[in-house]
Amino acid sequence: MDFNWKLIVDSLPLLIGGAGITIQITLMSVGFGFFIGLVVSLMNLSRFRVIRLIAKCYVELFRGTPLLVQIFMIYFGGPKLLGAIVNANGAPEPIGPYLAAVLACSINSGAYVSEIFRAGIQSINKGQMEAGRSLGLTWFQTMRYIIMPQAFKAIIPPLGNEFIAMLKDTSLVAVIGFEELTRRGQLIIARTYGSFEIWTAVAVIYLIMTLTISRLVAYLERKYNIK
Repeated sequence: MDFNWKLIVDSLPLLIGGAGITIQITLMSVGFGFFIGLVVSLMNLSRFRVIRLIAKCYVELFRGTPLLVQIFMIYFGGPKLLGAIVNANGAPEPIGPYLAAVLACSINSGAYVSEIFRAGIQSINKGQMEAGRSLGLTWFQTMRYIIMPQAFKAIIPPLGNEFIAMLKDTSLVAVIGFEELTRRGQLIIARTYGSFEIWTAVAVIYLIMTLTISRLVAYLERKYNIK
């Protein structure tokens, strides 16, 4: 079987464009997930049982169900929910593939990031909090100036792993027609029937992106002397 290099060369602009969209979705998802995870991790450490219960339910729900199912629920179930909220006559408002992809990936990422943050915060000696409070700092000031800077160093490696995992998981949004890298590959194959060549090119592009992120995480580990 001859390997069609020309097909890869001709398809490369479309695939690279899809890779750019994949990176964009990943950055937005992990970015929103970062803030969601930070808030949920602090809720998990709250002294109020109800707040801890809400955070725990969120984490267990979105870590315990497949991302693919969550994408389907938001894309197909979201219009009914929005229609019930914003449309008086009951007509559902549509959710576009882009919004559904960002929402599903962000909420999913937030559940994992919250556990990364929680583990990072709990890795800091409790005496640090006591020392900060004894200096007259509030709980929030102690977390901001003492605990979080130390915890951030500890969470860089697992946060990098989450970024890589989410980069690959974005391929699942192809099922709702969102044109990221995997979907672009499917569309090219449907037109050219060059499945082996195109999937090889897609795999190589994913590998290049993940290796780049791995090198960046390794650089940050060296910079902050993380062992």
